[in-house]
Amino acid sequence: MSDDTVVVWDESLLAYDLGDHPLDPVRVELTIALARELGVLRRPGVRLVRPTPADDALLTRVHDPRYLDAVRIAPREPLFAGFGLGTSDNPVFDGMHESSALIAGASVAAAEAVWRGTARRAVNVAGGLHHAMPARAAGFCVYNDPAVAIARLLDLGAERIAYVDVDVHHGDGVQQIFWDDPRVLTVSLHETPLALFPGTGFPDETGGPDAEGTAVNIPLPPGVSDAGWQRAFHAVVPSVLRAFRPQVLFTQCGADAHRRDPLADLHLSVDGQRATYLALRALADELCDGRWVATGGGGYALVDVVPRAWTHLLAVATGAPLEPATLTPLAWRELAAARRPGLDVPLRMTDDVDPGYEPWQPTGEPNPVDRAIAATRKAVFPLLGLDPYDPRD
Repeated sequence: MSDDTVVVWDESLLAYDLGDHPLDPVRVELTIALARELGVLRRPGVRLVRPTPADDALLTRVHDPRYLDAVRIAPREPLFAGFGLGTSDNPVFDGMHESSALIAGASVAAAEAVWRGTARRAVNVAGGLHHAMPARAAGFCVYNDPAVAIARLLDLGAERIAYVDVDVHHGDGVQQIFWDDPRVLTVSLHETPLALFPGTGFPDETGGPDAEGTAVNIPLPPGVSDAGWQRAFHAVVPSVLRAFRPQVLFTQCGADAHRRDPLADLHLSVDGQRATYLALRALADELCDGRWVATGGGGYALVDVVPRAWTHLLAVATGAPLEPATLTPLAWRELAAARRPGLDVPLRMTDDVDPGYEPWQPTGEPNPVDRAIAATRKAVFPLLGLDPYDPRD
């Protein structure tokens, strides 16, 4: 296996543009620009790969053919409605099928590079559209590129794939698509569905009749910061991954759990997000011989958060992590200010937060985070042969 890292990128990925909408492609443009200015994309062993669109054969591994027809037709029909399209969340836009298929193709290219051994790790920061359903757009997502890429891995012979979603919103589309497939473990940390879209992701969602224990959900209360997030992550994610023994780790790395994100209520820092990426890479190294496919996802603090978080992700995937105190380059600051005048442009790659945490223990004073951890462990650990009360599991 090559030790290279593939970054799937082309400016045409910015064409997934919903218009005057929170999911703004500038977040991806500024991520790539920041990573370039910091030299992350020029590291030894980093290869930029241009994506090609996923064809209908790939897309229909996940999506209904009638839905593909609707996505193609909708931009030509001014009053089109149906299949979740034409709403404020999922407005119709020109080239919708082509740009959505290209993002799916980019995630497929990343997955194929890792599975075929031409790279150990691969990243598509434009991907992570995890809410799309088989026959319905949802949550700003038209085609579910993580699910399409995972289906491709299964077709190539993968027998155990772990999908870990650290977006602030529940990874509902991927969970639903593989709900009854024991070959795919879906794990999602997210803000509680009692407070946030999409209203799913409770601990008792543990997989279908033929795949019990392969859906893992850790819903966290509003206001959780780095220490609580890391405590919950490490109390659940390593244990379920070790029990499942994946061959590939696929992650959706939405940056919207940050405290400055306008669409959610968790309080993570960029430093905490960086710590999560380091933990994910360590798990891929431990369990999958380093095979790690990462995508972007949500993130609506377009200048001050997303580019820094995903540049840290790219650095972790391509080699040495960036020092948190690294300065953002002047040329990048000027570009960011030009793209979004009036928004704060960060001077450093840190929020000056220590993302340390106290490991979970089954005893002690209950608090909202520990109650969430306990609920998840009680719901799913026995299904995976683990003891929900043993901190070693």
